[in-house]
Amino acid sequence: MNAGTSYQWLLDHHRETAVYDSIRQLLGWDRRTYLPRAGSRHRAAQTATLAGILYKRRTDPQTGDMLDRVEQSDMVRDPLSDIAVNIREWRRSYDRARRVPESLAVELARASSESESAWETARPQNDWQGFLPHLDRLVKLKREEAAALAAGGELYDALIEQFEPGESAAGIQPIFQKLAGALADLLDRIRGSGRKPEPGILRCDAPPDRQKDLILHIASHIGYDLQGGRIDQSAHPFTSGMGPGDVRITTRYDETCILPALFSSIHETGHAIYYQGLPAVHWGTPRGSAVSMAVHESQSLMWENMVGRSTGFWKCFLPAVRERFPRLDAVSFRDFHFAVNEVRPGLIRVDADEVTYNLHIILRFELEKTLVGGELEPDGLPQAWNEKMRRYLGLTPPDFATGVMQDVHWSMGSIGYFPSYALGNVYAAQFYAKAARDLEDPEWFFESGDFEPFADWFRANVYAHGSRYLPRELVKEATGEELNPQYLIEYLNRKFGALYGTNG
Repeated sequence: MNAGTSYQWLLDHHRETAVYDSIRQLLGWDRRTYLPRAGSRHRAAQTATLAGILYKRRTDPQTGDMLDRVEQSDMVRDPLSDIAVNIREWRRSYDRARRVPESLAVELARASSESESAWETARPQNDWQGFLPHLDRLVKLKREEAAALAAGGELYDALIEQFEPGESAAGIQPIFQKLAGALADLLDRIRGSGRKPEPGILRCDAPPDRQKDLILHIASHIGYDLQGGRIDQSAHPFTSGMGPGDVRITTRYDETCILPALFSSIHETGHAIYYQGLPAVHWGTPRGSAVSMAVHESQSLMWENMVGRSTGFWKCFLPAVRERFPRLDAVSFRDFHFAVNEVRPGLIRVDADEVTYNLHIILRFELEKTLVGGELEPDGLPQAWNEKMRRYLGLTPPDFATGVMQDVHWSMGSIGYFPSYALGNVYAAQFYAKAARDLEDPEWFFESGDFEPFADWFRANVYAHGSRYLPRELVKEATGEELNPQYLIEYLNRKFGALYGTNG
């Protein structure tokens, strides 16, 4: 078999595998939205069975033989060609998958499904002891997985690699240290300014159906193609990209305030726009896939905050809010804009403001490192969590539900994911700065209701590449510079210095 025929085999094999994986994602979406509670155990069995099928396909020895043939040919001479990129990433995925025993992969899928279902029941009841056995089992399995993947290297790095190719805890640590210092300084200045929005100014009667109508209006206007998408309700907002023409988002509603659902939905819309902007002709291959979760989060966080909390955005959309929620008609533009940008340290990550958000991530990053490394066991998480909350945010959670149990990630086995959020903010600020230079004044476009030029910049400079570049390489390709957290620090100081009068 020649290299061309081998490549075609790999292409067909991986596209069929991607179809199976999209079925897995569909099962996960259904479990989080509409699955009857009594069906959770059977869904775990379905998920485990599918994990076994996927494992066999991802570790098929024939894949290794085909990769060898293509790697030794001229087809990969140009390392940035579509073929070479696909071969590089298929090799990386194949080698990783082969390190994990099938029994462990299947057990992880089963445990993750059961653990997430347990979390959904336990969190509203503040039942840490009921959830702990599930988390304990999952952490043990993740340590086994990390040991298999690390092959003698750092355990936590092996889990980060799943979400951030080429990244490591040692590479992330200096960025987070620089952010933590700058954010603490900015937060101190904001606290000392004496300024704050009027309490409760945006509280109103907010029926979910009216909130959903507003969200659909805004999401479609900024670029989410609803012909290939939908919005539903779940315990924790998320986005599922099942495939071309099927990218779904979820949210959760607070019937006394529109902000939580609105901004979480803009966040998920950012993910959806990225999914829908990937080159569909390459679907099922790395060239048609997102390069990392940090790049994904750069889009969701950028649309949520840098766009969604800007003056131009609200000059465009505040009339639509007032039309649906008359109680807010009396709120001036200035007061509304200040309120949606309020800086107030809080307990809940997904409700955090731009200044404190990354502090939530840094504390989780530090906990994950010790958890995976064995210095911390799951039963010690609540105490460790509360200590870091006091250190970074000056707050102590009154219960487990608003503390250690608030996020879904650990319950679903996504250990190593949290760093992607803060890295995403760093990427977002650098991408945005370059787009702003190229477009001259994005806010003008936002105010006029024309989000297409801004979205087009990202389609051309980020989405079109798929996984052609590793994440930090993509940043350099798109912006002309190495990754630099100073862009985020300067953005936050400039924006909140103006809002809170701390710029001197």
